[in-house]
Amino acid sequence: MTIFMARDCSSATAGATAQEPGARRRSGRIVGLAWMAALLMIALTARLGFWQLDRAAQKQALQAQQAQRGQLPALDAATLARTPEQSVAQLQRTVRLQGRWAPEATVFLDNRPMAGQVGFHVLTPLRLDDGSAVLVQRGWVPRHRLQRDLLPPVHTPDGPVSLLARVIAEPSRLRELGEPVLTGPIRQNLDLATAARETGLTLRPLVLLQLDAPGQPSGTDGLRRDWPAPDFGIERHHGYALQWFALSALGSGLLLWFGWLRPRLSSRNDPET
Repeated sequence: MTIFMARDCSSATAGATAQEPGARRRSGRIVGLAWMAALLMIALTARLGFWQLDRAAQKQALQAQQAQRGQLPALDAATLARTPEQSVAQLQRTVRLQGRWAPEATVFLDNRPMAGQVGFHVLTPLRLDDGSAVLVQRGWVPRHRLQRDLLPPVHTPDGPVSLLARVIAEPSRLRELGEPVLTGPIRQNLDLATAARETGLTLRPLVLLQLDAPGQPSGTDGLRRDWPAPDFGIERHHGYALQWFALSALGSGLLLWFGWLRPRLSSRNDPET
């Protein structure tokens, strides 16, 4: 019986010895894959952080470019863009125009807050002397608290008007839930193609943001024009970059701890090593 037990023990020991190299290889492969995954995660998050910094730098360059454009001499009807390519080069340029309003084509863009109040952006085409027109975001008015479809009073002169404005691409757009409202004076969004089709006017390929002329009283037409500065989202890109770099640093710290420091501390405290 002792002989048989010795044989069994010898067989078990031999089997365990034979299995140890395979188990070690599998363990080594798992550790290697874990290292590769950790290094890939660190590299990817660091790359995304630098990409966000690059986007922020691009937005800063665009902001500086448009700020420089705002210091250039004001455009007039003769120099105002007639093609989309020209309009891109004139973004944020100041404009001085003379023309006549088309009040029948006025549109009120809903859900546009200002100074903590909900209201409308008022857009009206301005007919120019050459027969073309330009869509003007004239100002902001508050919405009635109870009757959402009640239009606020806006004074629109009948005769010729002089206008000081800044070139923008199109009115700001909001996400619409359900079917968009495409008719009527109150809308959620309005684009140039729709405005041109509805009014029959030859609209220039841009929108003007009306400004209060220096030396003239503000709000005489019932509209507020204390527009906020354009938001290029630079701080948002910096925030995203900080998050990605934090994840990269966290991954590096975990890899350093579990892959190098902890095994060495364990081997020093192990009396059998």
